[in-house]
Amino acid sequence: MLQDAYPYYLANQAVYANEDLDVVDKYSGEVATRVALADAAVIERAIAAADDSFEAMRSLPAYHRQEILEHCVDRFSERFDEFAHALCVEAGKPIRDARGEVTRLIDTFRIAAEESVRINGEVLNLEISPRARGYSAMWKRVPIGPCSFISPFNFPLNLAAHKIAPALAIGCPFVMKPASLTPIGALLIGEVLAETDLPVGAFSILPASRDGADLLTTDERLKLLSFTGSPDVGWALKARAGKKPVVLELGGNAACIIDADADLADAVERVVFGAFYQSGQSCISVQRILVHEQVYEAFRAALVAAVKALPMGDPRDEDTFIGPLISEKDAQRLETWVAQAAEQGGRVLCGGERQGVMLSPAVVEDPPPDCALATEEAFGPVATLSRFDDFEQALAQVNDSKFGLQAGIFTRDLYKAQRAWSELDVGGVVIGDVPSFRVDNMPYGGVKDSGLGREGIRFAIEDMSEVRNLVIRNPDPR
Repeated sequence: MLQDAYPYYLANQAVYANEDLDVVDKYSGEVATRVALADAAVIERAIAAADDSFEAMRSLPAYHRQEILEHCVDRFSERFDEFAHALCVEAGKPIRDARGEVTRLIDTFRIAAEESVRINGEVLNLEISPRARGYSAMWKRVPIGPCSFISPFNFPLNLAAHKIAPALAIGCPFVMKPASLTPIGALLIGEVLAETDLPVGAFSILPASRDGADLLTTDERLKLLSFTGSPDVGWALKARAGKKPVVLELGGNAACIIDADADLADAVERVVFGAFYQSGQSCISVQRILVHEQVYEAFRAALVAAVKALPMGDPRDEDTFIGPLISEKDAQRLETWVAQAAEQGGRVLCGGERQGVMLSPAVVEDPPPDCALATEEAFGPVATLSRFDDFEQALAQVNDSKFGLQAGIFTRDLYKAQRAWSELDVGGVVIGDVPSFRVDNMPYGGVKDSGLGREGIRFAIEDMSEVRNLVIRNPDPR
């Protein structure tokens, strides 16, 4: 069960300042709990505390940072069911998906614990010409400084973890704004962090309005901004961030190619999962399905039958696969997009009917190439289906998008797999599976409108650190 009210965390401390933010059960629509909301003055105090704590944070020995991360792994494991239930309520995430996200939270902190003690540098040979005789160098990574993090609603635990865990591993204090629709997951992480002996000011987790969080973008004491969310918001934040580096994990309309030699039963099973798991609310959800004409009819029939069979309903039900969308507004938007695609010549093979926040999973065949379903991010249980007769044509179709996050390719042809890896303008190519696949130690991120930089603990640590060089002159004794 959720608590009646949750605090925010200011400089490591729980503060029950108010109960101004209602958190709604996304399935029932009823208020499930209330959360303290931070204003600009509180955010200012959090930034000041993070700045003050930087010296102590970067001085923590690696083994101590590792112990803190391992404590989190243990406590998250002990509170597994509580975390999963919170996700089910605040995000409307089907309970099986919620458990999967808690597992990934634990994995992410475990990886960070491992990486915290192997942040290494390199010894350089500078004697590349006579003028550098007697000189040597070495470099190491040092934490960049206090960071600001803004996390989204769809993975309230794991996408927060991908910012928090590497910051702790390298020694960066941080101030985080979780999504107002789903703040509980990040606050539960804060509750566990508050059990540790992190230096005062090392972390603040503050639900806040967008206006109230303006300082997280503009304050020069913050040395890096990491944002996960919509492209429009992300690029606007980058434009206002000043001198600080910005990491953006944004949207996508991920494509999946099914070549003629694919195992169709396996491809259908994986595409159904990739397109509709957690009700399609993932930036790497399968949105565009491209199928070779030789297997198109068989694939289409199997896909539609499987999608029609997906159970919808209460996310607490163990059998539920399709739960509510995050809001009725989003369900209405997608309902409209499906209808518009049909009006412009696309064929709705199944789904697209809305009841409140619930939208039945939809497959739309051959939508017009300029409609919203083809060009924008659906972020819900809708996928489009089309055919191709040439692999190069399919690659070109994948690239014909303003987004570039990940792509999936079902082929047994090694040369086609390598060509896809070389030619697709995306951050990651997944062979033999859907683009929705992610393991939390791999480099993850996009190009074009899908973002800047990479997550995955080791790669996030690189963004949250700077290279510091040391040059040593050894005078010739002769």
